[in-house]
Amino acid sequence: MAGASTATATATADDARPAGTGRRRGRPSTPVLSQEAITRVTLRLITRRGYEAFTLAALAKELHVSVSALYNHAASKQQVLLWAQDAINATIDTGPFATLPWDEALASWARSYRDAYADVTPLIPVMAVLPVSDAPGSLAMYETVVAALVEAGWSGGEAVNAVVAVESFVFGSALDTAAPAEIFDVSEDAAPVFAAAVADRHRRYGRGAATADAAFDLGLDALLAGLRARHGSGA
Repeated sequence: MAGASTATATATADDARPAGTGRRRGRPSTPVLSQEAITRVTLRLITRRGYEAFTLAALAKELHVSVSALYNHAASKQQVLLWAQDAINATIDTGPFATLPWDEALASWARSYRDAYADVTPLIPVMAVLPVSDAPGSLAMYETVVAALVEAGWSGGEAVNAVVAVESFVFGSALDTAAPAEIFDVSEDAAPVFAAAVADRHRRYGRGAATADAAFDLGLDALLAGLRARHGSGA
């Protein structure tokens, strides 16, 4: 019968088709790479294992791809780091610069900045010195902040200096959030005045995050007071 012959021929052709040919359904055997996926795994890898362990070979292994496949998406290690920088900085809130006075907006920005980097402290030494010319998200952040300061009467150069001053303080404060609670624990015999001061600090603020927050609040208040005075002097 013609129908049976056709069915038989089709079955024979299917049996003869080499394994692995024809349309494959379901998920691809090789992971699909994207900037978002590479960035996400980069942040996870560095946060867990430290920046010293970060290489493109290690990243490719985490992504379950070959190094050559990774290079098809990222031209260099620096490009991957710039993606990571943009991803972190995208979480920093610059919205208050549109509605609040410059000093209040700067305080809000500093708090958001610290929170963003407190989660990725191993990256701070790298991000603090990474050029931003090829990081569009980071550039957008700086444009917003400096434009608001200039509009408030800061000169361009001093506005950038103010940003750098705040960033320097923020990076140190973010690192402080990862410091061990016993970092200042010393015996009274070794440093009696310092030991008593540390004990007083613990009585006032407790340990760990609370002490880091108290130090940050004090430092930010002092920094902003200095910036207000500088701005009032016609900087």
